[in-house]
Amino acid sequence: MLGENFIVLSGAGVSAESGIPTFRDAGGLWHNHAIEEVATPEAWATNPQRVLDFYNWRRHSLLKAKPNAAHYLIARLEQYFNVQVITQNVDDLHERAGSTQVLHLHGELRKVRSCGNPEDVLPWDGPLRLSDRCRAGHPLRPHIVWFGEEVVEINRAMAMIPTADMLLVIGTSLQVYPAAGLLGLAPPGCRIFYLDPDPGPLRTTSDWQVRVIAAPATVGMKVLYEELGLPTD
Repeated sequence: MLGENFIVLSGAGVSAESGIPTFRDAGGLWHNHAIEEVATPEAWATNPQRVLDFYNWRRHSLLKAKPNAAHYLIARLEQYFNVQVITQNVDDLHERAGSTQVLHLHGELRKVRSCGNPEDVLPWDGPLRLSDRCRAGHPLRPHIVWFGEEVVEINRAMAMIPTADMLLVIGTSLQVYPAAGLLGLAPPGCRIFYLDPDPGPLRTTSDWQVRVIAAPATVGMKVLYEELGLPTD
């Protein structure tokens, strides 16, 4: 099996069992603020302190969270396949579980970047303050792709998908673009596993072998291992 390319497309449902809140479940609100009020360039321009409060809270929550069994089983796939994780999540639970190839489409919560130079990215675990500056003196902002901003890493993801022998869609319905367009790049004959407790419609074609596993991430990953003939302990 080594030599086969196994690509994982993960979303918020993978981390939900680690206690990372999904804002769709919360009605799209944070402290009675719509997500658009804390996760857009306009929000940053009009009320940067509120934006920082939101991401400082999320970062603090992430530091207390731990990877769950699904994260660990995804990481263990590297023993058997060439694995690339493409995640819409901004947490680092895939990495903490042991995954070594993780592409974050929407940024990373434990990093910040310079407002003057997007290439200047720094690790950051404490609260971010309005007074914090990069080495060149520019304000720092969360290293997050906000609504309305370009998903810079999407081109790298698009180049990976056509190489997949197997593809796992887990914790996401892939309904939001540009990530939604990735599935359509899977090559003919690709084995696709769609793992979600409440699976919705997945854009598929007759060229793919699609297996739907209707289960939470931790349970569904064990089912996937059984179907692949891999040990889970």
